[in-house]
Amino acid sequence: MASRLLHRLRHALTGDGPGEAAAGPEAEQFPESSELEDDDAEGLSSRLSGTLSFTSAEDDEDQDDEDDEEADPDPLPDGDREAGEDAGPSCAHAERSPPPDGQRGSQLLTRQLQDFWKKSRNTLVPQRLLFEVTSANVVKDPPSKYVLYTLAVMGPGPPGRQPAQISRRYSDFERLHRNLQRQFRGPMAAISFPRKRLRRNFTAETIARRSRAFEQFLGHLQAVPELRQAPDLQDFFVLPELRRAQSLTCTGLYREALALWANAWQLQAQLGVPSGPDRPLLTLAGLAVCHQELEDPGEARACCEKALQLLGDKSPHPFLAPFLEAHVRLSWHLGLDKHQSEAQLQALQEAGLTPTPPPSLKELLIKEVLD
Repeated sequence: MASRLLHRLRHALTGDGPGEAAAGPEAEQFPESSELEDDDAEGLSSRLSGTLSFTSAEDDEDQDDEDDEEADPDPLPDGDREAGEDAGPSCAHAERSPPPDGQRGSQLLTRQLQDFWKKSRNTLVPQRLLFEVTSANVVKDPPSKYVLYTLAVMGPGPPGRQPAQISRRYSDFERLHRNLQRQFRGPMAAISFPRKRLRRNFTAETIARRSRAFEQFLGHLQAVPELRQAPDLQDFFVLPELRRAQSLTCTGLYREALALWANAWQLQAQLGVPSGPDRPLLTLAGLAVCHQELEDPGEARACCEKALQLLGDKSPHPFLAPFLEAHVRLSWHLGLDKHQSEAQLQALQEAGLTPTPPPSLKELLIKEVLD
């Protein structure tokens, strides 16, 4: 199993092997094709008992029905979608995979990815993100029923770093594919997407094939520089996490929000392409607020310092004064030097560029509209 996964990861990085394709002169080498409808089932059982764990439908009579994402290929727009839709099975009744299998799969994935990055980080091979579906849960949220795919996202970095994670359903992948096709007809012509099925959407075989297809689909997108920098792809990875984190922070669920802010920050760092002009700053604001509310002023201050470094001399950026005010207050609480931030904040106030006192980071989070 380990050799099979490492072989796949090596192809994902180098683009070597059968099935590589091109999408224009600037495209890098693709991994193998993601269209798996006609693929055979070789290796299916070993994959299902290895890194991918999932739950199949208990009631066989439902498996021939259209699932919710197939029947409604373009559900509510992202802005109108319920927060729980992307939040995973914790927000709806879900048939989960047994915890020990999921833990074993996650540990195996992390160990093998870390070993592979350690061996390859000094080579000249272009470093790409790696994607692995670690679980797939059938979620029942009447009247909807769908499969929620959880992917680990691993990029270059320290060997001990855990992969970031995202949870998406078929309709989310399909919406991304459709949006990119409209904008990038040339590059997208060479990238296939798993076809819809009208029946047997919740069987083990269908879930396994789609899981691998989604991994390869994202790998193909990452292989083309033009697509890798597309705003729609950045939104696919980061925007749902930011919205959920913002909602939890505004309702006072700071511990749950902190994990989401941290995951969103890691995703943005691994993507390597700005997911929006102010999203890194918004993420740092969320981290700072949650750390402060959870009585960890040292981490909150460190987040403020990171944000101030990103801002530099971007005056009068609306984020600048709130971060300066938080940095001054946290430095005073910790007995650390605050003179530089204090002087900068005072200069902004004297110039009439920010009110006295400036809005807090939490107020800024509540008012910020993520689109």
